Amino acid sequence: MHGHNGRELIQVSAAPEIANSSEGTPKDHVMSEIHLGCPPKFSGSFISHFAFSLPRDAEYIGSKNEYQAFDNSNQSQEVSLDDDGDLALPRRSKYSKDKLVVAIQHNITSSIPNVGLQVWRAELVLSDFVLHKMFTTSEFDGIVAVELGAGTGLVGMLLARVAKTVFLTDHGVEILENCARNVHLNSVMLPSKAWVYVRELDWKASWPPNQSNSASSHSYGWNLSEIEQLERASLLVAADVIYSDDLTDALFSTLERLMSHGLNKVLYLALEKRYNFSLDDLDIVANGYSRFRSYVRDETDDAEHNELLQNGMLCAFVGTRIDLTEIPQYANSYDRGQDVELWEIRIQFHPC
Repeated sequence: MHGHNGRELIQVSAAPEIANSSEGTPKDHVMSEIHLGCPPKFSGSFISHFAFSLPRDAEYIGSKNEYQAFDNSNQSQEVSLDDDGDLALPRRSKYSKDKLVVAIQHNITSSIPNVGLQVWRAELVLSDFVLHKMFTTSEFDGIVAVELGAGTGLVGMLLARVAKTVFLTDHGVEILENCARNVHLNSVMLPSKAWVYVRELDWKASWPPNQSNSASSHSYGWNLSEIEQLERASLLVAADVIYSDDLTDALFSTLERLMSHGLNKVLYLALEKRYNFSLDDLDIVANGYSRFRSYVRDETDDAEHNELLQNGMLCAFVGTRIDLTEIPQYANSYDRGQDVELWEIRIQFHPC
């Protein structure tokens, strides 16, 4: 069963959808560098098909996982419920051994609060990393995973190819509905035994998350069992969620709650440093990045470690920056640029 417990029946088409045409970007909107196949001068919703190259031996790595990919870029499909209320998956009808195609409905522009409606560069970098792990190790096989600030849900859906349960979490009905639609659009590529939930997780709200009191298709609340699974999740992933200090504070508050439940939990976080002139600093700064680094001690930086020790500071998180040159680029048609970083982060309970 996929999506959010079969709460809604959706007729979907893999054909591009274009709405709200515009001659320019609204002044209060921002635009990602990633707008694959989108017509120029449009600011509405669009379905792009992201192709990921598969290694020649991908189908042989992992005895229980099949990496042969369904190419849905030219297919229409109807998603329906079976007699038990579960999502009935269409038969796979067309395979591609060399690529995996994911259909993503996304906006071409958005307001700052709705940036989760767009696809961002760091999201594709994290997708590359997740796929590389899936192709070369069994670390993600059968796990419970959480994507924080999931936006379009791309990374989490890729994880669902091997994970047992994936929670795609974000804040705001419009973003959550778009994420749920993407799960339905890609239902044919998700294993029938995978559980994919779209759930609301407001980092600034009290803990535990709000529980659902209805079966409404617009409800993305949690039940008690799901909250228990959330707290047991061994893998957390997040992409492009570092762009303001207050949001970074809220993120790490949530991470402390999630990662303090049990040992051996890991977060893989991809971010892009965006530089702007700050009137406060009278300098060019990367918004949110300094605050992010204040929470995470670089495990490989002895000087930083010693400085923190001398100042008597406590540091709950320790991280290692991953060398992106060692991660193949599986996602087609994008430029990684020079300002994307990928971190492996764990929690610790002793002085830095």
